[in-house]
Amino acid sequence: MTGAKDILHKITHPHEHHSSSASSSRPTSPAPASAKSAGSEEVRLNANGEPETKSERKKREKAEEKERLKAEKEANRIKKEAAEKAAREAADVDYSPQCYGKLPLNQSQERSNTKRENLHDINASREGQHVIFRARLQTSRAQGSKMVFLVLRQQTQTIQALVQVEPETVSKHMVRYAEHINAESIVLVEGTVQKPLELVKSCTVQDAEVKISKIHVISEAPLTLPFTMADATRAAESADGPVVALDTRLDNRVLDLRNITNQAIFRMSSGVCNLFREFLNSKGFVEIHTPKLQGAATESGASVFKVSYFKGKAFLAQSPQLAKQMCIAADMEKVYEIAPVFRAEDSNTHRHMTEFTGLDLEMAFEEHYHEVMETIDGMLKSIFQGLKTKYAEEISIVQKQFPHEDFTFLDETLVLKYTEAIKILQEAGVQQGTPPAPIGDYDDMNTTTEKALGVLVKEKYGTDYYIIDKFPLALRPFYTMPDPTDPVLSNSYDFFMRGEEILSGAQRLHDAPMLEERMKGVGINPEDMKSYVDAFRLGAPPHAGGGIGLERVVMLFLKLGNIRRASLYPRDPKRLEP
Repeated sequence: MTGAKDILHKITHPHEHHSSSASSSRPTSPAPASAKSAGSEEVRLNANGEPETKSERKKREKAEEKERLKAEKEANRIKKEAAEKAAREAADVDYSPQCYGKLPLNQSQERSNTKRENLHDINASREGQHVIFRARLQTSRAQGSKMVFLVLRQQTQTIQALVQVEPETVSKHMVRYAEHINAESIVLVEGTVQKPLELVKSCTVQDAEVKISKIHVISEAPLTLPFTMADATRAAESADGPVVALDTRLDNRVLDLRNITNQAIFRMSSGVCNLFREFLNSKGFVEIHTPKLQGAATESGASVFKVSYFKGKAFLAQSPQLAKQMCIAADMEKVYEIAPVFRAEDSNTHRHMTEFTGLDLEMAFEEHYHEVMETIDGMLKSIFQGLKTKYAEEISIVQKQFPHEDFTFLDETLVLKYTEAIKILQEAGVQQGTPPAPIGDYDDMNTTTEKALGVLVKEKYGTDYYIIDKFPLALRPFYTMPDPTDPVLSNSYDFFMRGEEILSGAQRLHDAPMLEERMKGVGINPEDMKSYVDAFRLGAPPHAGGGIGLERVVMLFLKLGNIRRASLYPRDPKRLEP
């Protein structure tokens, strides 16, 4: 029935049908991607303009959710970074810029008279005290971003210091600045003394440290150095790290001299000179200063430096020998000198240099040259004892890098005659020469033989220090007095430390005819040394003396192994710099 009624209606209402058809045949705009029927959810069309299938809709919704989560995560990240940045900026405010940095060049612009401390005076008893001092920055070690430990050095003293973030006082900027100061820069430090949590065994000041409130660079060292202080103070036998070679040290001597071992060595070198002066001054000696340019060689032309002298030639003094003897002839009685000595000997050994510091003395005696030998003996023992008592701290510092037994000497010094020393060697079967051969009664002892004798003497007599008297005359300089009873021997002596000679001396010829005869006997024309010989023609008292090598004494007392370590700027056949 319903279908018949619809047909009847189309027949009776033709215009309505036509209008509907016409309307449907009119051009229209593109269909929307989605549409919504009354009472139904939105319908999405796919790429083909057809309604989405269920699987397509799920896929789309999943993609949209993924994008939404991604956008949300990015927004949260940006928000978090912004918050962290704001927090960092708030926390990283540099509230101590005036407490660190590089100082202007010191041109003596002003003088505040502020007390500056010596690290030697800082210890645990000064806990809580404010201190200001200048030092070298030896090392720095950061612990996180808020603390850095420093090792600061003044000559032989080192101390631990720390820079730690403190609200409104020490900023992170200051900590970072301290961390990156180049090693060996000179800094001016202000801070408070405090006790460390435990003893700082790596520093000489072990029971105290400094909490820094201000640190400024006075003089900046370069970022890269030839070697570090840690390497420069490491013992040769150590397996803890590299050891700096001696040539590298000497090529960079200024840097090398800064390490605490060298600081201690040269304090002791100064001490030897001071003790030498103190003893001789107490005995009525007069310090003299003799010329180092001479018109003739002191001992032999083979070991003397010749220099041009205007239209002629001159020689660098091998010793003050001639001049100090002439002072005795001038009635000065007792004289000494500390001065450079030059030897043109091509000896590349551990104990020879072409220039060294001589500690020379000469004195008139009353009856026997042993008066002088005993004075020298007393002087040397005074030096040894003075070093032990006044420089115990320096000795301890040196022993850490150059381990050695303490130097020993007897209250009554062992004195051996040359023939007795030779007999000790012969009985021990010591030989010398090439090929090795037994030592003759009057043979000259070479360095190896002298060392062997030192070992034998130490074993037999328990001393590192002894004297050998009565050397063969043939082994001594022309101005040496012969022995009165045995013309083969002489009134001469050498002093030894650890089996090596440190002083050579003798009674001198003070009779002019006898002196001239000896000079001719060794090929020296007396007329070439006329002023020297004339001094004795005028009359001179019997006298004796000796010359000590400063660097040798220091080397052997501390057992440094090489004389160059005891010389500030060594000169040998291969080195004239620095």
